[in-house]
Amino acid sequence: MAYQLPPLPYALDALEPHINTMTMDCHYNGHHKAYVQNLNKALADYPDFQRKRPEELLMALDSIPQNIRTAVRNNGGGHVNHSFFWRIMAPNAGGKPTGKLYEDILSQFGSFEAFQEKFEAAGLARFGSGWVWLVVNKEGKLEVLSTPNQDNPLSDGNQPFFGCDVWEHAYYLKYQFRRGEWLKAFWNVVNWKAVEEFYSQALAKNLSFCP
Repeated sequence: MAYQLPPLPYALDALEPHINTMTMDCHYNGHHKAYVQNLNKALADYPDFQRKRPEELLMALDSIPQNIRTAVRNNGGGHVNHSFFWRIMAPNAGGKPTGKLYEDILSQFGSFEAFQEKFEAAGLARFGSGWVWLVVNKEGKLEVLSTPNQDNPLSDGNQPFFGCDVWEHAYYLKYQFRRGEWLKAFWNVVNWKAVEEFYSQALAKNLSFCP
């Protein structure tokens, strides 16, 4: 069965003014849609792989035939990353997490503000296109890290449950080259309830980003 573009959980203009409507339209209907189409094209002759969840493909890239591995890595990653990204944002959101996630952030980083600073710094330091993440690493600890292009931390054995897209297409139509402004604006649309649910999945090593 072909992978499908998941519906957005809100309208294209719902995250204004932090993410403008044109950016959302291009990002979702342009970039994410293309990742889904190209992933289906890459796997067209491989029905066994089509039956796997996209997350499973990323966790076992070495098992993907070499002639399509790069296409699956790039487009499968693009599909998974964006399916996740839409779900951790919401209108009238922002603030701070609660419960275990908040306590664990304080334990690992000292304060929520220190975590934010580290996260933004990692996003700014990513040269070119990529993502910045908060993961449960292989040692079971919280870690901020960055990946290039559409790579996902799942491929390295980490469990990502929070992240921000720092490709230029995610912010350039509103913020131009000012990635730092985009990273600061991003906190205003974070749906911490969804992030907390993904954190529970990450601790159980059972993440599911694509509906």
